[in-house]
Amino acid sequence: MVSSQWILLNIKVTPQQTEQIEDAVLDAGAVSVTLQDAADQPILEPGVGETPLWDNCILTALFSASIDTPTTEQQIQACLPFALQASWQLVEDKDWSQEWKKHFKPIACSDGRLWICPSWIEAPEPDAVNLRLDPGLAFGTGSHPTTMLCLNWLEKQSLKGKTVIDFGCGSGILGIAALLLGADKVWAIDNDPQALLASRDNTQRNGIEDNRLVTLLPQQIPTEAKADIMLANILAKPLIDLAGQISDLTLNQGLLCLSGILSHQVDQVSAAYTDQFVFTPSTIEDNWAQLSAKKSQASQ
Repeated sequence: MVSSQWILLNIKVTPQQTEQIEDAVLDAGAVSVTLQDAADQPILEPGVGETPLWDNCILTALFSASIDTPTTEQQIQACLPFALQASWQLVEDKDWSQEWKKHFKPIACSDGRLWICPSWIEAPEPDAVNLRLDPGLAFGTGSHPTTMLCLNWLEKQSLKGKTVIDFGCGSGILGIAALLLGADKVWAIDNDPQALLASRDNTQRNGIEDNRLVTLLPQQIPTEAKADIMLANILAKPLIDLAGQISDLTLNQGLLCLSGILSHQVDQVSAAYTDQFVFTPSTIEDNWAQLSAKKSQASQ
């Protein structure tokens, strides 16, 4: 028999029911509540300030395994004006502080020159450029198509001695990759202080001197911050809104790499930059796009 300290209650819910059910399970003694998609429905680009839910959700409540499950379920049902669709699940005893690590493996970029490796795993190709990166609160582990599209592009560029701006740096993965691939300096910019902290931590994890990757809030960008190569892996709307600033920060004949864009947004995003940049054909993966361009001499 499998012993366990915990038991899960899985409940099928709609977005309108989640708040009531969450209150009910917490009142019944749940120690945590999570929501997940029940039907593989993508939520690709919510509006600012929006926190959308899927049309069909699974709410999972974690309880001590010592509870009386029929009594607990009756207590929850008594608080609700609709019938529960629920099932109980015993949680196998594991070292959960380490269990999440199983989901992160080394990732090779397109030609195998660059690998993204969690710090607890030995690099599969010791002679490659190995970027050490652990999952954290800031976006960017290499697993998302937008990040990989940018890394694949970056891997093919001549970076020796170049200055790079990583606009919306998240975990710092793109800027750190640029430095490991030969860039001289990176300005890492993000409006989230947590992202700047993650970028600094990951810079240290990769043995890079602090003065080679400088983290900044957007309002802190100095006049000397100009890019030979501009990277911006954010979302379509901010890319459009920031087109003027991103263009101004890119040097004449500088290269531009944009991502975080859905395939149907390519024309709209590129149109915001075409007065200063000449684009090459976009690269698409899993409905996500990466755009690359060169700043034309006439734009300066």
